[in-house]
Amino acid sequence: MPDNTASTKPRVALVGHCGPDSFALRTFIGSALPGSTIEFVNEQTDTETRLADFDALLVNRVLDGSFKTESGIELIRALATLDNAPSLMLISNFADAQAEAEAAGATKGFGKSELNTDPARSALRAAVGQPA
Repeated sequence: MPDNTASTKPRVALVGHCGPDSFALRTFIGSALPGSTIEFVNEQTDTETRLADFDALLVNRVLDGSFKTESGIELIRALATLDNAPSLMLISNFADAQAEAEAAGATKGFGKSELNTDPARSALRAAVGQPA
């Protein structure tokens, strides 16, 4: 888990999200983590080569973009094995998908239906190493 102090602004990547979902997530992250850097990553190679650029990757359950798989859980499973992997979090409303992602190496995620809730804010802050 990253060690973000008050002097460090969290860096978050939205991985495999469509435009409307990215906008909603960006708005939520901006309110939960003021001053954070938020980037969209929709390619496998970009995701893998830029891991060190981020404190957390918020991965869509069904990936939109150019990935080797459509499954966000499979991407999490692959990335979790890398030494330089930041916190990985699945964005999904399905409890079984969340459980599978956590078993694959993700931190506790949340669904799009949970945006702007205290549990989602707490999970996001924990993923970037900030107090809930």
